[in-house]
Amino acid sequence: MEEVLSPQPRPDPLIAARRASTLDWLAEGIRAGVLLRPRVGGSQPTVRQMLLLLVALSLLEIGLARLEMRGTAGFDLKSWLGPQWGTAALVLLAWCVLPGTAGPDQPQGLAAWFALWMGAVLPANTVSQALGIAQAYELLPPLLATSAWAAWGVYFLLWAWSVAVAVRLASRFGATPARQGALALGLVAVFGLTAWQFPDRPWQGGEVAGAAEQAPRLELSQEVFEDQQALWRTTVDNLAPQRPGVTDVYGLVFAPYASEDVFLRESSMVARLLAERFDAKDRVIHLVNHISTTGSHPWATQLNLERAIAAIGKRMDLEHDVLVVYLTSHGASDYKLAAAHPPLEVDTVSPGELREALDKAGIRNRVIAVSACYSGGWLGPLANDTTLVMTAADATHTSYGCGRLSELTFFGRAVWDEQLRKTHSFEQAFAQGVPVIAQREKEAGKDDGFSNPQISVGEKIKPVLRELEQRLDAQPVKH
Repeated sequence: MEEVLSPQPRPDPLIAARRASTLDWLAEGIRAGVLLRPRVGGSQPTVRQMLLLLVALSLLEIGLARLEMRGTAGFDLKSWLGPQWGTAALVLLAWCVLPGTAGPDQPQGLAAWFALWMGAVLPANTVSQALGIAQAYELLPPLLATSAWAAWGVYFLLWAWSVAVAVRLASRFGATPARQGALALGLVAVFGLTAWQFPDRPWQGGEVAGAAEQAPRLELSQEVFEDQQALWRTTVDNLAPQRPGVTDVYGLVFAPYASEDVFLRESSMVARLLAERFDAKDRVIHLVNHISTTGSHPWATQLNLERAIAAIGKRMDLEHDVLVVYLTSHGASDYKLAAAHPPLEVDTVSPGELREALDKAGIRNRVIAVSACYSGGWLGPLANDTTLVMTAADATHTSYGCGRLSELTFFGRAVWDEQLRKTHSFEQAFAQGVPVIAQREKEAGKDDGFSNPQISVGEKIKPVLRELEQRLDAQPVKH
């Protein structure tokens, strides 16, 4: 009897050829990015193909990132290269979990995996950057534009998509379920660490660049350093202690950018406001960098910021008193606060560094205001149940009013210099000040979108602030 053979499936063209072109690697990587099987068989990418893919996809990422920034911007190579450590970590993870051999017609080898991975992350990355561009041009759906929960939900969905793609791609190479799980956990750790420590964006707003040109420079000498040391000791020694049974307000005002007079004016206004309106006389430390204040105010450096927080923590009632921190400077899209006092070297300040100093000092009740571009990036790291945080902008927009001719920033003027002179409620002042800011920005012709100030109020600080408002409201008005 004649044997009947079942028809065999025709081999995939790429598998049969055993050689894929650069476009094939890109196309098959994109297939893997939507969880389809990459059709490369045992083909291996050449060095030239890997370099072409790396350069082309990097240029695409940088180009789309530029569209996420409205207005003028400059490319910051350091900010772009920093997060690339995650790519190296991912390659190491893949090398650890991929099997040494694969089945017939299965892709194999680290080079093939990485060539496919570069294309596989393209769909998720493109969606993420498209959302960033839509946000920059205020084209997001209302739910995403106004709901932090919805925005975070989309963010984690994109994370989950990338992890699922990596795990599925590893399975195509014959990785066992245990190895796939290890890759998923490792990838989550890499993503989390990158988001935490490397939030930098490759394009920076052009507002800060060149602002220090023609500004007066500090003249450093031994006398200047000795005077600053003596001034610091006097400032700390004169800090008033807490009063038993009274919810005292302590203030820390920080203006680290010496080249713009607006920050000196704004920080001075806030320091006076806290002393006069919030019963904080002799309980405010004002750190400022400016050529005119070298003999009267301690420098606004990162170390002095930490020391001031520690000193206030030793004076105040850590459980019941309130510390108000006001920071004013230029801000960049990596959320670091610009600092300059040439020729003195002054480090930038990040939200994580402020949070660490406050936690170390054990200060519980905090009101923190950040008047800077992109300051919404400080909200997440600083927010908790016993903290009120308000910022002059969201994480993707510039604020307004920090130029040479500005008397005060729009945020400082509307919320602090105007509304907080009418109320002792920080929430109320913010709510009433934001529409004023929006109107003034519109009248001033701000062309990169509404700054969109943000606020977060912890549930446990609300009763503390209500009690403080009642006490201050009951005091006689000072003329």
